[in-house]
Amino acid sequence: MAAKAEDASTAAAVGKAVMVVGIDDSEHSFYALQWTLLHFFSPAVRPSGPYKLVIVTAKPTPTSVISVASPGAADVLPFVESDLRKISSQVIEKVKDICAAHSVLDVEYEVVEGDARNVLCEAVDKHHAEMLVVGSHGYGAIKRAVLGSVSDYCAHHAHCTVMIVKKPKPKH
Repeated sequence: MAAKAEDASTAAAVGKAVMVVGIDDSEHSFYALQWTLLHFFSPAVRPSGPYKLVIVTAKPTPTSVISVASPGAADVLPFVESDLRKISSQVIEKVKDICAAHSVLDVEYEVVEGDARNVLCEAVDKHHAEMLVVGSHGYGAIKRAVLGSVSDYCAHHAHCTVMIVKKPKPKH
């Protein structure tokens, strides 16, 4: 933990602001990362880039996925935990591939257990980020109200600029 806090202060000391990018396993999330790399970390703004990049993915808790009160839940929890860990690892590996494809190698990767809304806002505070980037699933008002929107929550609660990257819909 001390090393990560040190990294944040080191980035600030060398004049680099911190950008946190929130990632999950959706195509909207990967699009937001690619868009961000293209527009903020392209060869035109290199060699060092304007930001220290921190990529954060939230791993849900097993109990948020299944009901603990349901019969047999205790037997299933280890399998759910294993699957959630596997999904998080796959997300990070894909993110590393995307960053490498864009020649962005100075990246910090974090997998944090918890609700994505809280995890991302806490990452912003922890790293003293100037910008948080999240993708948008493009839900309508009703679906967003029922499911909750990570991007909407972060836009209202993160202590920094929040950029919501929406994947363009195909034109008919």
